[in-house]
Amino acid sequence: QVQLQESGGGSVQAGGSLRLSCVASGGYTIHGSNYCMGWFRQPPGKIREGVAAIYRGSGATFYADSMKGRTTISQDSAKNTVYLLMNRLKPVYTAMYFCQAEWGACPTTSDGSRLGEPADFGYYAQGTQVTVSS
Repeated sequence: QVQLQESGGGSVQAGGSLRLSCVASGGYTIHGSNYCMGWFRQPPGKIREGVAAIYRGSGATFYADSMKGRTTISQDSAKNTVYLLMNRLKPVYTAMYFCQAEWGACPTTSDGSRLGEPADFGYYAQGTQVTVSS
């Protein structure tokens, strides 16, 4: 059974930084690095949207427009862990952040230009809250 465990959420003042972590275990470790892990966020009362994703095999990254320029996604292959570093945070980025994963290459739009939808990622964790205060 695939499991994803997030950590690193919390409260921060506007302009500050946070680093979220997501550890994958279970089935993915058996299949090696042929899978994608991504971060999505869901502000209160709004739909979930993509932030960034990384293909574990090559390290190729994808960034959604929602927080582009303020986030960096990276990985530690030895630890099966993906990180999301968020900088210059603003109150509008307050949301529940979810780590999600899917087999194979990172899901994208049909033209390959944008990160796919949350529903394209079949595995997800319970979420970690990020609150940015002004």
